[in-house]
Amino acid sequence: MAINQENSLHRLLTKPLHQTGTVALFGEVLADKFPDRSVLGGAPFNVARHLQAFGLHPVLITRTGNDALREELLAAMARYEMDTLGVQCDPVHPTGEVVVHMQPGGHRFEISPDQAYDYIHAGVTRMVALSTQPELIYFGTLAQRHKVSRRALNSLFQSIGAPRMLDINLREPWYDTQTLKRSLSRADLVKINNDELTVIARQLKLPGDSPAAQAAALIEQFSLERVLVTCGAEGAWQLTADGTETRTESSAPSGGIVDTVGAGDGFAAVFILGTLRGWPASRTLARASRFASALCGIRGAIPDDPNFYQPFLKEWKIR
Repeated sequence: MAINQENSLHRLLTKPLHQTGTVALFGEVLADKFPDRSVLGGAPFNVARHLQAFGLHPVLITRTGNDALREELLAAMARYEMDTLGVQCDPVHPTGEVVVHMQPGGHRFEISPDQAYDYIHAGVTRMVALSTQPELIYFGTLAQRHKVSRRALNSLFQSIGAPRMLDINLREPWYDTQTLKRSLSRADLVKINNDELTVIARQLKLPGDSPAAQAAALIEQFSLERVLVTCGAEGAWQLTADGTETRTESSAPSGGIVDTVGAGDGFAAVFILGTLRGWPASRTLARASRFASALCGIRGAIPDDPNFYQPFLKEWKIR
């Protein structure tokens, strides 16, 4: 469990908080280059955009180049009314880019090295954290591939004692066993997909011959509060430290699947929303799964039309 925050996630998950709804999201922002177009992306940015649409206050802590993509990002964040306080500018390194290769049944990412998000500044990160006082910290593994951004993430953890949600996105060759262990040891809640759970169980030599047993081993080894596992068309499930397992099914989007890019990010956003609002676990998982499914019915991770969110806002009585 993260230092100096005993039972903090337990309190957050069992009692609604009447606070700011501020979430710090640390990591990469980049351009996803599809065969026919380029769109802004990166898991922290995608999750932040959804959280903003759902009425929370996401603070994206990232770094861009001093280039056209930065201007595009800032313009998009202004359009979405997102806080830009944590968006740093690098005078040397470019804004991140990823080539998305569409394949039968999914997609593959080709991630460029030495990008601006590898050089997130620790001092600036600390100032942003102290000034915003987030209730939850969201982080991943990709932005830890360089020591400079690792130092910034350490600064974030040292500055704020909020619960920490690790969203594991394994992107070869940009992760190793040391990064996984370090990330897991600092997390309270871990989100992972079923394929990644299999990889990590093998890499960390976790005991157990079933996903549930492997998740239990993760919880025990790294003192986690819970493990959340997404399974694509099979839905999702979670296991908590007390052994409680909750599952939900998935459904295909009404118009069919266009692509699955960003579905996991949408799931993470609704899970965070439900956590901060004190929804029961079964309701949170069901709503997160349905929102992720709806995202599979559009191109890319972020809807172009803000009206996409309206049915969810109305049904969940958010506004």
